[in-house]
Amino acid sequence: MNISEHITYAEAIHSNTAKRKSIDNTPNPNHVENMKVTAEKIFEPLRKFVGGPVKITSMFRSAALNEALGGSSSTSQHMKGQAMDLDDVYGYKSNAEMYHWIKENLSFDQLIWEFGTDMNPNWIHVSYVSEEDNRKRCLKAYKDEGRTKYKVI
Repeated sequence: MNISEHITYAEAIHSNTAKRKSIDNTPNPNHVENMKVTAEKIFEPLRKFVGGPVKITSMFRSAALNEALGGSSSTSQHMKGQAMDLDDVYGYKSNAEMYHWIKENLSFDQLIWEFGTDMNPNWIHVSYVSEEDNRKRCLKAYKDEGRTKYKVI
């Protein structure tokens, strides 16, 4: 089963942490449907822009996996299948180029510049709820005394 043209089910639920810690990371049918919508509205248009593969470092996360990763406990959109973390590991477009393209061309709920530098984030987080409910909220993640904080950008 595929989530979309370029995302396999296995890729969407993959987690090294889940495997290492024997955490069940199986989405329910509602999560899978959310993942399909997020892939259709965000990933597939982005991949077309990029012109090649884009690495998904995290998509669906079960509550147990999200906790093990230190994710936002009750509010993580990864747990609903509505978010993905993306990283340019293939060299087609930089994370900054993908961030700016999403910001300027797609409807999204949250778009986060994850750490890195002012020139390029280490990775990007993007989520999608619905056309009506997307907030188009742009954030930058940074560390302050060892804690992750976010500022609106």
